[in-house]
Amino acid sequence: MRTLTLLILVMTLFLGCKQGRQGQTTNNGEIPPAAPAETLKPAISAPQGVDTLFTFDNCEAGKLPAGWTQGFTGKGTGTVWAVADDNGNKVLAQLSKENPSYHFNVVVYDGIELKNPTLEVRMKAITGRMDQGGGFVWRFSDFDNYYVVRANPLEDNVVLYKVEKGKRSDLPLVGEGRTYGMKVEPLGSGWNTLRLTAEDDLFTVYLNGKKLYEVRDTTFTGPGKIGLWTKADAVTWFDDLKVTGE
Repeated sequence: MRTLTLLILVMTLFLGCKQGRQGQTTNNGEIPPAAPAETLKPAISAPQGVDTLFTFDNCEAGKLPAGWTQGFTGKGTGTVWAVADDNGNKVLAQLSKENPSYHFNVVVYDGIELKNPTLEVRMKAITGRMDQGGGFVWRFSDFDNYYVVRANPLEDNVVLYKVEKGKRSDLPLVGEGRTYGMKVEPLGSGWNTLRLTAEDDLFTVYLNGKKLYEVRDTTFTGPGKIGLWTKADAVTWFDDLKVTGE
């Protein structure tokens, strides 16, 4: 029965572009009108575990996928997340180029809440003068409270932060005591793979299959939504988002 329940859950999430609501923004974001929202089922807390892959292949280009909600932290007026076409391959993209420096673009999936997710995604920086790249959010409760790890091609580093009451602060690395993440080999303009594992208060970060570092923090200890993140004017494409955990 457990196996059958998990299989049904995975199939439902894989077809996520067929369910949920579409085009919603929060935090007073100024987004073009979208289709009327449907009523969402309660978020899945995943007592049986989650193992799914978001490819966005079945999603309509130019629209926010069903079941996802977009919003932002900080200054500015809005954010624009939508499915884009990458030479015949569909991706989820942050498209706004107009946001100020202290502005964090966020999109979260409403159908899952996890405490200890493992997240992996392919990401490609397209443009950005103030900022580029992006990453994950997890244990998200609202647009002012969540964890985030991001890779930035302008700085060639990967940093893990907490956003608490709308204020972002970077967290020290286990065993090193220093903050502001780690320098990495040049990320360039191609695809990179970012991975995160969360085990209670321990978060482990990987880039392109290589373990970078660990961080410990107890600010947010309960389950929350998962999603994607960019800063300011960073236009970034994301694909093959893998989500496992409980």
